[in-house]
Amino acid sequence: MKRSNKLAYRNPETRRRLRVAFIVLAFSCLLLASCVPQIQPEKPNFERLSLDDALAQYKKISSINTVLGIEYEKNGGVMQGDGSLIISRDKLSLRIYYLGFLQGEITEEKGEVKSKPKIDRNKSDLLVNGLKSSLFWWNINDYVRTETDDSYELRNNTRKVVIDKQSLLPVEQTIELENGDELVITYGRPAQRLTEDGRGIDADSPLGWYPGRLNIQLRNYVVRITVKSYEITR
Repeated sequence: MKRSNKLAYRNPETRRRLRVAFIVLAFSCLLLASCVPQIQPEKPNFERLSLDDALAQYKKISSINTVLGIEYEKNGGVMQGDGSLIISRDKLSLRIYYLGFLQGEITEEKGEVKSKPKIDRNKSDLLVNGLKSSLFWWNINDYVRTETDDSYELRNNTRKVVIDKQSLLPVEQTIELENGDELVITYGRPAQRLTEDGRGIDADSPLGWYPGRLNIQLRNYVVRITVKSYEITR
């Protein structure tokens, strides 16, 4: 019996079938592994930290470099693309791609907006004011602070930022524009900054976390953002 098994294995056709079976099995295992949902980190808890201390940490960030998934909706129509964004307190540089091809560039410095191709005021407000204010959300001046059981609220004449007490990250923001329109920003679940091997960066600090998703709305215009990568410079 053992001899017949050995002879069967030496048969070229048998060996070929075994190799094919092994490749199919290995591919199936990889496919199943890729379909397993990725475990998301728990919502951060920084209730031990005061809001003033957290804001002091955020204000050490001089610039943010991020890759975005962008979905732009107007009157039921949807356009999608990816964005490469670098922002600081007074500058913004955004490149928008579709299927890997550059579709447009927007820059802003000290209030002056330039774009290729030209964009209208609504898109400028959504992409420039919306992105800068949503990611540099702590950059608010002359505010009055109030609080509820689970949130802080920072408000001045033109802006309101609502911050979750547990994560010390924003959940909502409204901005009154010069023409009287209101820009509304809502935030999704926080995401954690990770190294390439999956370890948390600044895991014990608010700087180790960022808004993973956000919506920016102006009247019937909506931009949905998925933050795919997030790097900071201090």
